[in-house]
Amino acid sequence: MLVAALLSGLVLGGTYALVAMGLTLQYGISRIMNLAYGEMIIAAAFLAYVMFSTLGLNPIAGLLIAVPAGFALGYIVYGVMMSPLVRRARDKASLEIDSILATFGLLFVIQGIMLVTFGANFTSYSYLNDPVTIFGTVLAANRVLALVLAVVFGGGLYLLLTRTLWGTALRAVAVNPAAAPLVGIDVDRAARLAFALGGGLAAAGGVVISMYQTVTATSGVVFTMKALIVVIMGGVGNLIGALSAGLILGLVETFVATYVDPGLTLAATYMIFLAVLLWRPAGLFGRVAR
Repeated sequence: MLVAALLSGLVLGGTYALVAMGLTLQYGISRIMNLAYGEMIIAAAFLAYVMFSTLGLNPIAGLLIAVPAGFALGYIVYGVMMSPLVRRARDKASLEIDSILATFGLLFVIQGIMLVTFGANFTSYSYLNDPVTIFGTVLAANRVLALVLAVVFGGGLYLLLTRTLWGTALRAVAVNPAAAPLVGIDVDRAARLAFALGGGLAAAGGVVISMYQTVTATSGVVFTMKALIVVIMGGVGNLIGALSAGLILGLVETFVATYVDPGLTLAATYMIFLAVLLWRPAGLFGRVAR
């Protein structure tokens, strides 16, 4: 039972880390608090469902469509909605407030479109729902694949941000957006690309989630809250922090559900979240003010 709980926790935590990486880019680099992030995840999950059920396209191939679509949507949303807010914002605080209000409205627009299109029923499809034995524990193959995809996307994004000039520029904007122009970095362009990349990661997370979970048009808020908790726990704008916090959260929820009571998983989530905030207000990997 211990190994089963550990593996299930890693799968859940890997999913949390994947969906949180996009939000940590959008919030940490673009300075946009995107409350519609969960709806983008659910929209991608429905897209994967449509491609699988009507076109016969498996989710792995569907990623080749969903991720660029999520990137394009993020790029357009930033250009149409966020750029005017950035230009008129007096400071970081006012930008955060304006972005919360704007994306709160966007949340209901996306959610309304999904409700009209798919209704309010639970939606899922069966893909690789076959048993796989790992260390003597039987898991569904789609869950194992979800963990592998989360690792691939997380590792790829980490290499992109740490081993490329473009990634270095994004990290510079995250650390000090005021000083970044002094070394020739276009802050607005970097912020727009980071927001778009966050949209692509949200789409990837939605496709991965659709492989082994049921979704509804109104369940996006759950993923927004989980992603926000992971981002704050790990440290805003810190990719390693998001990965670590996502895995911790997934393991905690799984162990509580297995050994204590499934009804206490949400309480355990917020307890560990509050404990981290009290211990390190800047997050596990965030900078502590001196």
